[in-house]
Amino acid sequence: MADRREDVDWSRLFHAEGPASDTPRRLAALLGDDAKAFVDGYTHLWSTLRREGKAWPATAPTALLVAELLDDPLLGPDDPSLPDAMLAYLYVVGVAADLGEGAAEVRARVEDRAGELRAWTDAHLSADADGRARMWQDGTGLGELVLDQAALACFDLVPALLRRVLPHLASERARRSTCAAAAVGSLARHPSAAAQRPVLQDRLTSMARAAESSYDLATILIAIGHLGGDTRPWLTDPHAGVRGCAALAPGLTGDDTAERVRLGPAGSPRAFGDSFGDMAPPLQFQFRPYQDLLTPEGFLRVDEAGRLTPGGAAS
Repeated sequence: MADRREDVDWSRLFHAEGPASDTPRRLAALLGDDAKAFVDGYTHLWSTLRREGKAWPATAPTALLVAELLDDPLLGPDDPSLPDAMLAYLYVVGVAADLGEGAAEVRARVEDRAGELRAWTDAHLSADADGRARMWQDGTGLGELVLDQAALACFDLVPALLRRVLPHLASERARRSTCAAAAVGSLARHPSAAAQRPVLQDRLTSMARAAESSYDLATILIAIGHLGGDTRPWLTDPHAGVRGCAALAPGLTGDDTAERVRLGPAGSPRAFGDSFGDMAPPLQFQFRPYQDLLTPEGFLRVDEAGRLTPGGAAS
């Protein structure tokens, strides 16, 4: 991990809290035994993503470090859930990177204004907190383009991240393999993974059939839907939460049964969440766009738009 941290010029990057020069030190604390520093490092990790699940300039290099942390024996030797959290982070990075065929257009805009973007970033890094806040309202649109550039950096990194995540589908820990399935569901939407998708759909479908908890099953079903797989066999599952997640698959647009199933969660999002008992709703519902569905109107908006993809909520 240390070598990778040194390969990045963190002084040229920023995250939600400001310049990212502190990011390598704070992430290194995830491998240490200082409890206070660990909590700070873990909290800081999530600051490298925008609250809306979008990328900051520091997100892509951070994601690469997180992918390496997955296999580091020093990561939470007494807490096996920590690699699960790293996989959840990579799921969100996959969502932020889900540019699809639009990546070429973003790349052209970024390259066309490369000099302006460098100047804006330099000014942002040298400004104080108030100055940085004003820059987002400067009317140039450069701030948002810098964030598009950050998403593009994540997009370019996705194939490497997917390679690091795939082995964790075979984890003996059910929750680990489920978190890996969620991450694969967003990362494998990358155009470079098109040829892999049929095999991954089959792999995730086998995992869904073997899942022993409604939480794991529902999480995997959302991932199957992301990759264009068939979730219709679970539209009649006895568990309401499982049925609701199966019905969200974009491939079920226009399916009468799926539309009827979605009316259940739309009528009572709380009941949908409560159906998972002591567990929170599936991993994807902790982040946007799925987080937005946990409202009375949320599931109905899926009906109206006919689709919900990890890269953006139904409009």
